[in-house]
Amino acid sequence: MRPDPRLYTEAPLGSGSFGFDQGQLRYLGSVLRLGQGDGVRLFNGRDGEWLYRIEALEKRAGSALPAEKLREQPGLTTAPVLLFAPLKRGPTEMLVQKATELGATSLQPVITARTGRDRLKTDRLQLIATEAAEQCERMIVPSIAEPVRLEKALEPLTGFVFCDEAGDEEDKPWGGEEGRAPLAAQVFPDVSQAPEAILIGPEGGFTPEERAALRGDPRAVPISLGPRILRAETAAIVALTLWQLRFGDLAALPRR
Repeated sequence: MRPDPRLYTEAPLGSGSFGFDQGQLRYLGSVLRLGQGDGVRLFNGRDGEWLYRIEALEKRAGSALPAEKLREQPGLTTAPVLLFAPLKRGPTEMLVQKATELGATSLQPVITARTGRDRLKTDRLQLIATEAAEQCERMIVPSIAEPVRLEKALEPLTGFVFCDEAGDEEDKPWGGEEGRAPLAAQVFPDVSQAPEAILIGPEGGFTPEERAALRGDPRAVPISLGPRILRAETAAIVALTLWQLRFGDLAALPRR
């Protein structure tokens, strides 16, 4: 028996009839072939998760009525903001999807000296985040901000993880081995307060000037993600996983 489909909405939930939009109508009617009496789970990030029963489902209109509250909306939980330099379309979309699955509270694209692109279709990325949240049973959908300069993105933060994969030897690829940041597993046990953000650099890495400024920032927690140079989208997945293992919901696995 397949589970009831799960959809995000911005509408209030729990009372009165709910009207499906055109995208939801196509998905429920044409793709899933649902009809009157079938269940749909709805969440909006505020009112918990509700089971609704379809009362009508036509090509141009459809509605459902609340049947049961399935889950309460959880209180505010510790979760990181992901700061990342925009990548090509495919890797950026994968990064947004996986960051949503791994619990990022929001995603902030940042412009660095080596950022390959400074414009994003944030409406499409928001749709990808919404679909990922629906699939992975999250109770909120992370927001996708417009790109800003790195310095501006860092201004409001009190602490952030800086994924620093370079060394200090300028004449060697990726700075050689000298001066590399310690592994996250060596650093995180001594960090008592969860850093509120994770910073991932562009495909070509940070410039020496950017890296020096970041390493000199007292708010930064420099970490290495291991001996291999990871693609930026892979680094985001690894960093979020390590953060969640130390500070977040992978440490105890509470109910979402």
